[in-house]
Amino acid sequence: MIRVLIADDEDMIRSALSALLRLEGDIDVVAECRDGEEAVAEAVRLVPDVCLFDVEMPRLDGIEAAARVRRVVRTRIVAVTRHARPGVLRRALAAGVDGFLPKSRRAQDVAEVIRQVAAGRRYVDPEIAADALSDERSPLTDRELDVLRAGRRGETISQIAAVLHLSPGTVRNHVSSILGKLRVATRQQAAIEAEERGWI
Repeated sequence: MIRVLIADDEDMIRSALSALLRLEGDIDVVAECRDGEEAVAEAVRLVPDVCLFDVEMPRLDGIEAAARVRRVVRTRIVAVTRHARPGVLRRALAAGVDGFLPKSRRAQDVAEVIRQVAAGRRYVDPEIAADALSDERSPLTDRELDVLRAGRRGETISQIAAVLHLSPGTVRNHVSSILGKLRVATRQQAAIEAEERGWI
């Protein structure tokens, strides 16, 4: 039997997927978790063969949860997402995820990916992989990316300046350049786009 932990903050999706996977003769769902922190704790406690993590979860997203689990226990991890952007795939692979697929896939497809990953293989949805290969490089400089990283949680210009050892005026200039290059109105929008594209 392949022992599987499922983590998804949407109760209906988590429960339905769990019920469907339990119909498979070789899969045993050993835990269902509502957020990333609970998922990490249960994965460390139960050491399932495969963890199925939704990327978009509260408290700790699925990719960070995957990275934390991989540092502690040997378990295979499949990430599922509603927003299958190339940058999200790159983040997931960097965190050590073994499988990556969109939430739009059928339960039977998910079961087959779980089997492949449990057997030691890797799986990336072909369409997402093709998008990632054709995705453009970042137009931002390394310093501009540093500014976005330092301000991704809503930090003020002064806080960003202090962290990066720059003057507030220099940070403002970088922010202005970032907004112009990405054609967005706010730092938050710029950070979201950079994260989705895997630039930060």
